[in-house]
Amino acid sequence: MASSEDDHSEHHNAEILSIDAGGTMTDTFLMDSNGEFTVGKAKTTPDDESRGFIKSSQDALEDWDLNVEEGFPNLVSTVYSGTAMLNRLVERESEVDVGILITGGMEDTLRMGRGRQSYTGYSYSDRLHVNTHKHPEPLIPRNQIRGVRERIDVKGNTLVPLYEDDVKEGVNDLLDQGVDHIVVMYLHSYKNGEHEHRTLEIAEDIIDDRGMETSVMLSSEYYPTLKESERLNTVTAEAFAAEPSRDQLTNIQKAVDEQGGEVGVRVMASHGGTIDIHANELARTLISGPIGGMIGANYFGEKLDYENLVCTDIGGTSFDMGIIIGNDWQIDYSPEMARLLLSLPMVNMESVGAGTGSYVRVNPTFDKIELGPESAGDQVGVSAVETDVETVTVTDCHVAMGWINPENFLGGDMPIDRDVAEREIKKQIADPLDMGVYEAAQGVIDILESKLRNDLEAVVTGEGYAPSNFKCLSYGGGGPVHTAGYTKDLGFDEVLIPEWAAGFSAFGCGAADYEYRYDQTTSIDIDPDLPMEEAAETAGQELTDVWKNLEQKVEEEFENSNIGRSEIEFQYNILGQYQGQLNSIDIESPVSRVNTPEKLERLIDTFEEGYRRTYSEEARSPELGHTVTQASVRGVRDVVKPEIPTEELQGTEPPEEAFKETREAYWDGEWMETEIYDLHALQPGNEFTGPAVMEGAATTYALPPDCETYLDEHRVHHLSRIE
Repeated sequence: MASSEDDHSEHHNAEILSIDAGGTMTDTFLMDSNGEFTVGKAKTTPDDESRGFIKSSQDALEDWDLNVEEGFPNLVSTVYSGTAMLNRLVERESEVDVGILITGGMEDTLRMGRGRQSYTGYSYSDRLHVNTHKHPEPLIPRNQIRGVRERIDVKGNTLVPLYEDDVKEGVNDLLDQGVDHIVVMYLHSYKNGEHEHRTLEIAEDIIDDRGMETSVMLSSEYYPTLKESERLNTVTAEAFAAEPSRDQLTNIQKAVDEQGGEVGVRVMASHGGTIDIHANELARTLISGPIGGMIGANYFGEKLDYENLVCTDIGGTSFDMGIIIGNDWQIDYSPEMARLLLSLPMVNMESVGAGTGSYVRVNPTFDKIELGPESAGDQVGVSAVETDVETVTVTDCHVAMGWINPENFLGGDMPIDRDVAEREIKKQIADPLDMGVYEAAQGVIDILESKLRNDLEAVVTGEGYAPSNFKCLSYGGGGPVHTAGYTKDLGFDEVLIPEWAAGFSAFGCGAADYEYRYDQTTSIDIDPDLPMEEAAETAGQELTDVWKNLEQKVEEEFENSNIGRSEIEFQYNILGQYQGQLNSIDIESPVSRVNTPEKLERLIDTFEEGYRRTYSEEARSPELGHTVTQASVRGVRDVVKPEIPTEELQGTEPPEEAFKETREAYWDGEWMETEIYDLHALQPGNEFTGPAVMEGAATTYALPPDCETYLDEHRVHHLSRIE
C-alpha cells in the first residue's frame, strides 16, 4: 500500500473509495476528508469480484489503522470498475441465453460482421493472412436468430410494413428455446423505431400469456445509431454480457451495505464519466479500468498544468495507451472490443496483449522467444508457488533478475520462489535456445520493452504527432518496472511516474464526474443557399428536437438516483461534416438550442473553427453546406474528487529510513550492486541515479544504470537518461 503522508497517528475520515478490478489485481484508491490518500491492492477474484473488492479496500484502510467496518460508513463516493463483463465477451460465455429478431434477410449479420471486424485484434502483418485466421464464435448461435419481414429506409419511410405474424412466430420460437432476453434490431430503426416498438407490444403480450419473464430490448431505445452491424453487436452485448454483470455489481453494492456503507456504487463508463449500477445502458461500462486511467491522467494534467500527455498503463494482461491534447481526449464512436465492433462512445485508446503476466514461450520452428498474448492473470507466474501456472511469465523473469523481491510481492501476501523461477526459465527458455538463465530472462525483458516501445511510438506518430510534444505518464502495477525500457530513445519531453501508479486507474475512477450520455444518429442537412432564418426553422429545429429527446433520457437516468434537473449541467455535441463527406468531426456546441438564426450561426462557426484546427484553413469548404450526422447530450453532476498531494521539498539525499538494503541485480548482461529503497519513504526533492529499485507493496520502480530520477512536491517521479 502507498500513502500520501507519513503520520499514521492522525485520524482519517475516509470519503472517496474507487476500485479498479483488473485481470490480475484489484487496486483501491482511498481518500480522506483532508485530501490525503492511500492505495491498496489484492488479487482479483473473477468468480465474485466483491471478495477482491473487500480485501483490496481493507489493504488500503490498514494504512490508516482502520478496517472496512470503520471506514465504509463515512464514504460519500464509491466508484467501481471491473472485468467480468468484458470477459464474457472475450470468452463468448454467459449465464443467459439471448434470442434475436432482425429484419428478414439479415439473419447472418452477427456472423458476418462488418469488414473491419474480420481483422480487429491482429497486427498489420497478421492481417495479410486474415483468410487463414480462426474467427471467434458469434455471441448468439444461428438457431436463436429469427428474421422478420419489414423494411424502413434511411429517411425513416416505411417501405415494407411489419409482418406481425412473423413477429409472433419468432417470439414463440425463441421462448420455446428458453431465452432470457430477446433483442430486436431492425434496419434503420434509429431513424424510425415504429416497427421495433410494435414488436415490443406483441412480444410482451405473448410473454405475459405464457407466464414467462423474458425481457425485450430494442436497438432503437438502447443504441439508436447508424451501422446495423455495430448496433446489433452492442445491443446483443447488452443482453449477453451487461445484464448478467449486474449481479456482480449488485454483490459489490451489497458488500458496501453489509460493512455499514450508505453510498450508492457507481461504475466507470467508456465515455469518461460514471453511471449508476442500475443505469439503462450498462454496456457502456464494458472496458472501464483503462478508461479510468485516462480520466485520471487528464485530471492530473489539469491540476499540475500538463496539457499534452501520452498515457501508458501496464497491468498483468495488457498495455493500454492513449493521448490527451489540450486537456482533452478523442472519442471513438465505433470502438473494437473482444473482436467486435460496437456502437457506443468510448475514450479513444489502443490496447495490446502484453503485460507482466504474459506467457513466455520458445517457438521451436524459428528458435525465438514469443510473448503472449495469453496471460497468467491473477496467477502471476510459475514462481507463485500457490498457483498452478506451468508456463514462465514476464514476472518470473523480473524475479530471477533480482528486480523484484520475492518477499515483497503484494507486500508479502503472495509467496514467490526465486529458485522455481530460475529453474523453469532454464528448462523452458534458456536450454532450448542454448543460453544462460539470466541472459534468457534479460532477452525476454528486452523483447517486451521493444514491443511496447514500437507500439507506443506507432500510437503517437500514427496520430501525426512527435513524442517530443508530450510528457509520458506511466502507471499501472507493471508500469514503473518497465518505464525506463519502453520510453528509451523516444524523445518524450518528460517521463512521469506517480508514486500511486499502481492505483492510478482507480484514482481516475474517483476523479470522474457522475455523468450520463445519450447519442442518436441524424441526417440533418443545412443547405448553404438557404437563408439562415429558414435553416433555423427546419434543420435547426430538427436538431433541437433530437437534443430535447436525448436530454429527457439523461434526466430520467438521474431521476432514478433522486437527482433533480437543477443539479445537472447539460452539454451538447454533434458529429458534423460538409455535405457529401464520409467522415465527421466531434464538436461541442456553444448553444443548447438551435431554434434561432443567431444560434445556428454560432454552431456553424464552431464547426468551421473545429474543422480548421483538425485539417487546415485551406481544407474548409463551407460552400458545400453542412450535415449533422449524430447528436449527443451529456448530463454531468459534479462529485467530490481526490486531491493531488503537495508537500514541502526536502534535500536531494534520500532519508536513512528510505534505504532498505543493497542486493545484486542483473542489468544489461551483468550483475550489479543495486540500492533498494522503500518507495513510499522517499521525500520530495530526493534524487539519485541507477541502478536502483524502489519497492512498494503494490508496485516496483526499476531504475537502470543509465537513468536518474527526481521526486517532486506532488510525489511524482521524473525519470530521465544520463547523458
